[in-house]
Amino acid sequence: MWRLGPGWRVCSSAVLGGGIGPREWILNAQVPGGYPRMDPDRHLAAIAAAEHLTGPGAGLMTAADVTAYTTATDEGVTATATCGLGVRGWAAAPAEDTETPPRPGTVNIVVTLPVPLSDAAFVNAVATATEAKVQALLDAGLDCSGTPTDAVCVAAPSPGSAAPGEPFAGPRSPWGARLARAVHAAVLEGALRQF
Repeated sequence: MWRLGPGWRVCSSAVLGGGIGPREWILNAQVPGGYPRMDPDRHLAAIAAAEHLTGPGAGLMTAADVTAYTTATDEGVTATATCGLGVRGWAAAPAEDTETPPRPGTVNIVVTLPVPLSDAAFVNAVATATEAKVQALLDAGLDCSGTPTDAVCVAAPSPGSAAPGEPFAGPRSPWGARLARAVHAAVLEGALRQF
């Protein structure tokens, strides 16, 4: 759980609070394998309420052990990952039955940066985090790009007139490079713990 407080924005693919916007907290909830509910957003909202989280937030779910998270930092950027790699594969896999929800097995990544990001840089940061995740999985010797239910949240302070937001977060920009190294280190450690 990350209690960011006011003054933060998040770009996320989270089930609850996905998209780009102000967020005061991020929750990574552990659910059982074979998770049967079809209303994960409501379930996450109930978990957040039980934890006394108020205001807008983002909620992720995973069947991975959330207490076995890994964290890495790089010059002010912190990446935290939970790696559930029991169900993994390639993003561009052949078409499958889309009526059945994918089995759980999730790599969830939460990144915090100390500087504001523009909207475009936020989207770029999510792409950079995903690229670094795939690189880490390959470096761990796994033949996959991730799992069917991976999610990512990137959090940064809200921009203001004095700090309008970094324009770039690709892997060769200063902040994107730091993000990539932190995500790579966190995911690599998490993947190596499992195999």
